[in-house]
Amino acid sequence: MGLARSVLYLPASNPRAIEKARTLPCDVAILDLEDAVAPELKSEARAAAVAAMQAGGFRALLGVRINGVDTPWGAADLAALRKCGAELVVAPKIESGADVRAVIEHLAEGAALWAMVETPRALLALPDIAAAGRPLEALMLGVNDLATGLRTGASTDREPLKPWLAALVAAARAHGLLAIDGVMNRLDDTAALESECAQGRLYGFDGKSLIHPSQIDAANAAFGPSPAEIERARAIVGAFAAPEAQGLGAIRVDGQMVERLHLVAAERVLVDAQAISTQDRDGPI
Repeated sequence: MGLARSVLYLPASNPRAIEKARTLPCDVAILDLEDAVAPELKSEARAAAVAAMQAGGFRALLGVRINGVDTPWGAADLAALRKCGAELVVAPKIESGADVRAVIEHLAEGAALWAMVETPRALLALPDIAAAGRPLEALMLGVNDLATGLRTGASTDREPLKPWLAALVAAARAHGLLAIDGVMNRLDDTAALESECAQGRLYGFDGKSLIHPSQIDAANAAFGPSPAEIERARAIVGAFAAPEAQGLGAIRVDGQMVERLHLVAAERVLVDAQAISTQDRDGPI
């Protein structure tokens, strides 16, 4: 699993959006066959997504969000993506581990699956969904559908969804999966986007779903380690590497007690920082 700080949805029916996506600095680009595509354009969008994958040239990891397997288009989406060897498939409206396994049966060899959690039923089945096994790699929160299903009131800080933000991250972590936060619909409020990205990072998400290229920079900044975090991580790793720290479970670093669990977290920060540096230089890893 690579970086997933910024996961940008693009309508597969829009050729200009697909062409622009080739150079965008998002970590993952998802060609959408579901919500962003009108019913009468489903076949056209599917063909465009296949053509885009075959042509290649994307800076980001490229995936496709299919229509639900219980819709008139889901089976054809899966068949087309299997035939062209899609690397990443995003499945909407997943509500059980059985739903995950049903999609996995139709994936190309080596393909990864990201499952969207966006209904009340899915919330109650989170442990079962997360335990479905490889090639499931990520859980994605579908906040718009979820809020509608729960009948929540409006909230600028997502107060009604906070228990489910934490629950999805916990389920993902328990099974070694990525946790991807949901979209923010407001496109003209940079401060609100930055705040929501920071909230997602606070809850433990690896990245955020996006609906416009203008949102990429905020997500990349929020879900990547800051210079201060990198400096702190280097200090912790260096302190534990010192001869006097060998065999110790806890040491003092800059006036604070630090345990080996903090060393593990610090090493992860440095791995992420190196991955971001490499991607910025060479493209996706």
